[in-house]
Amino acid sequence: MVNLRQLAKKEERLGPGHRMCPGCPQTMIVRLVTKATDSPVVVANATGCLEVSTTIYPFSAWRVPWIHNAFENSAATISGVEAAYKALKKKGKIDKDVKFLVFAGDGGTYDIGLQSLSGALERGHNFVYVCLDNEGYMNTGIQRSSATPFGAWTNTSQVGSILKGKQEFKKDLTSVVASHHIPYVAQASPSNVQDLFKKAKKAFETEGPAFINVLAPCVPGWKYPSEQSMEIARLAVDSCFWPLYEIENGKYTLNYDPGEKKIPIIKWLEKQKRFRHLLKPENQHIVEKLQQHVDAMWENIKRLSEN
Repeated sequence: MVNLRQLAKKEERLGPGHRMCPGCPQTMIVRLVTKATDSPVVVANATGCLEVSTTIYPFSAWRVPWIHNAFENSAATISGVEAAYKALKKKGKIDKDVKFLVFAGDGGTYDIGLQSLSGALERGHNFVYVCLDNEGYMNTGIQRSSATPFGAWTNTSQVGSILKGKQEFKKDLTSVVASHHIPYVAQASPSNVQDLFKKAKKAFETEGPAFINVLAPCVPGWKYPSEQSMEIARLAVDSCFWPLYEIENGKYTLNYDPGEKKIPIIKWLEKQKRFRHLLKPENQHIVEKLQQHVDAMWENIKRLSEN
């Protein structure tokens, strides 16, 4: 069990004064993850909400070495930095145990940065990659990404007389990453601090690539009151839309099973105005289709964990 009081006293690696939206959980996730190691950390940050809002020129909220990357190349950049570090350490020019960390959104991970990420994982670089999944290109105007759920409204998956939001299911990126057979892969949520911190700690202690996909509810993109971020994140977990699990050297472990407390997906959808069209009786079939998909994915994770 993590002592949260002691954790709160640890040095902050992301300071106050940033300009993230009120209620955005991304900074809480970053603060928690960066406290999961006592080693020096170098951060690569892909273009996105976190990058834009924490480094508005001439200010920066970062208290660690930090590199801004384009959407598509954060994994490639951290690979180069990690390789340079290994070379300098081999020559005896560095004697510190430095950790390398990436923060990127779903646009820079599921989509534009997938090639770069896949290459870095396949090569086996020693780094931790954290995807802050807010299910869309929120920084550039709330456009759909491959992480956007089925039926969701965005500015590029509109709701009208013919189409009722996004027509495709959310990409299962965690499974895509797991197929690279890296040492550590996990899904986490800011609603479960203990679980997220433990996974971040494991990731930093892993020799080789480690990946954590963290759900990051977005106030303007998902359209809910700013004080409800943690509730929205918790409902995603309790509905099994966002299972909490980890894969260590190929072994699946389910970290949380709501059991009889499992709620229908509609309880999560109805809290977000991006899904308000699905509450109409004529769109009930879309909700049912999403529920069937969520249930099938959930049963598959349980099966893999049992095996």
